[in-house]
Amino acid sequence: MASFQGEALQSASKPDSDCRFEPGVMVPVIDPMRCEAKGPCVPICPYDVLVIRTVTPEEKAGLPWVGRFKLLVHGGKQAFVLVPEACRGCGLCVTACPEKAITLQKLQLRR
Repeated sequence: MASFQGEALQSASKPDSDCRFEPGVMVPVIDPMRCEAKGPCVPICPYDVLVIRTVTPEEKAGLPWVGRFKLLVHGGKQAFVLVPEACRGCGLCVTACPEKAITLQKLQLRR
């Protein structure tokens, strides 16, 4: 996983970078303890996979106190994966995130 992330970061830093996977193979995973909803991940994604939105009360309740405090400081918003099956693993969102809150992982198929 770590070597792929390094490759994705390297590939995504090139403006002529092509996506590495077919849709639905990779998915961005957002660490809610790191995300500050600054938002550069959203416009850089060529497939509109991510969105910044207000965290619901249910989502907020599932966070530890540090996460809830961080939400308060950052306006109660975070990045979320809106359309995971559209991700093509280009890594642009990973590179754009100033908090390093996004990683790419293989999408787990449900059986």
